[in-house]
Amino acid sequence: MSSSGSDPSHPITRRRFIAAGAAGVAGLALYSGEIARHEIDIVRRTIYLPNLPAAFEGITLAQLSDIHLVEFTEPYFLRQAVAHINRLRPDALILTGDYVTRELRPRRAEIGSAWLCANILNEVECKLRFAALGNHDLAVNAKAVTAALTANGITVLRNSFVPFKRGSAQIWFSGVDDPLAGNPDLDDAVPLAIRNRPEEPVILLCHAPDYADNLLVHLAGSAVSLMLSGHSHGGQIRLPLIGAMQLPKLGRRYVEGFFRLQNLQLYVNRGLGTVGVPFRLDCPPEITLFTLRRGTPAAA
Repeated sequence: MSSSGSDPSHPITRRRFIAAGAAGVAGLALYSGEIARHEIDIVRRTIYLPNLPAAFEGITLAQLSDIHLVEFTEPYFLRQAVAHINRLRPDALILTGDYVTRELRPRRAEIGSAWLCANILNEVECKLRFAALGNHDLAVNAKAVTAALTANGITVLRNSFVPFKRGSAQIWFSGVDDPLAGNPDLDDAVPLAIRNRPEEPVILLCHAPDYADNLLVHLAGSAVSLMLSGHSHGGQIRLPLIGAMQLPKLGRRYVEGFFRLQNLQLYVNRGLGTVGVPFRLDCPPEITLFTLRRGTPAAA
């Protein structure tokens, strides 16, 4: 005959309770550090732009952000992300900053990481690649990180812009310097020459998502249809009923996903890597694939 309740031969003692709790914490750490941190989420999102030229209807953009090689992102994991991107076959790759980490390792070591990161990114098969810099890149050495990316066929947009042409039609990719560690200049990134051109939308790369509020009150803001950001890691570690354990400055208002801000559409990528601790919980690393369509922008 069975009975419910505790087994008197194995009473729950304080020691057993602490041991069970410690085992649970250890298991959670193992899961968040070795499993959840390496489970890439492929997010597909259609973005509607009212002034998208017909030549660009249906093009795809893959976004990757916050790689943080080599601390704590392993080279093999970045290669896995590159393999995912190649399977998606995007028309362009968008990189929104923090290729390295400025925390524990010396700057010289992180400059080496920047070159390793850029070399691996050069394995992406699409040839159109645009990048913004993040606060960690500037803290390590902006010129060195830029040199590594540029040498590997990646166009760095730091208060600058480039056209993306298809026949006689074109759209614009712009990028600002990192708002947290640098000097973003919207007048250089989105100058009068490309503002408010019919049938020529502007897509802005900006590492820190909360800079969207600055964009909304700037004269250049009305020309930007879509802003792509990272920086927040989506919170990285999110607990039930609590949410994100910690969020960085300029990454606290718009934490992850899609936002409709007046006429501006903002997307915040959760990033690939981690900072502080090599853990993710309820916040998987992300690759985003955008499909551009002509039409009325969706609500948030």
